[in-house]
Amino acid sequence: MARYGMVIDLKRCYGCYACMMACKVTNHLPPEVFWSRVLKGESGTYPNVIRQALPVLCFHCEDPGCVKVCPTKATYANEDGVVVIDKNVCVGCKYCMMGCPYGARYTVHEWKSYFPEGLPLSDLEQFQKKAWEEKSGCGVATKCDFCTERRENGREPACVAACSANARIFGDLDDTESEISQLVKTGRGFVLKPEQGTNPKVYYLPPR
Repeated sequence: MARYGMVIDLKRCYGCYACMMACKVTNHLPPEVFWSRVLKGESGTYPNVIRQALPVLCFHCEDPGCVKVCPTKATYANEDGVVVIDKNVCVGCKYCMMGCPYGARYTVHEWKSYFPEGLPLSDLEQFQKKAWEEKSGCGVATKCDFCTERRENGREPACVAACSANARIFGDLDDTESEISQLVKTGRGFVLKPEQGTNPKVYYLPPR
């Protein structure tokens, strides 16, 4: 069984937001919900200033804090290491949201329109709302699942497929010959907030 993970090359990422939009469309996300985000920051002093994009998502940790605090076991890790949520078991207590050190989880009480209040949902929004409720549900915890449906059909996660800079590499961390394993070993792969002890399976390659 594979143990899935992702590498994000910060030298390649130029912050185009394609990953955010691909994730949003693929997973029928409502307004203000982004399972995949791109943070941006600056360092240095003028004229030597560097602007860096930092894509973030669920890190599918080896020792996830969200799983530890879930009282109903709705959050769990699959055999392939992907952390998922059973919306039929989740009671919406939000403990997992507090237990995640990366802010990667959301709760949506109602799928609302993207347009001004008072306008009826468009046909496309009605489709998106129905698809969201069937997959993720309202009033329960939701997050990135490395695009389970796409992977089951032999496709990459949407954020990986949409990245025009080829900054995202997805694969099996246990396969020592896989591209992702080689990048982690030889590309000085690092994780965010290692002090949390969750052992994330999303790695970054240094920007410079």
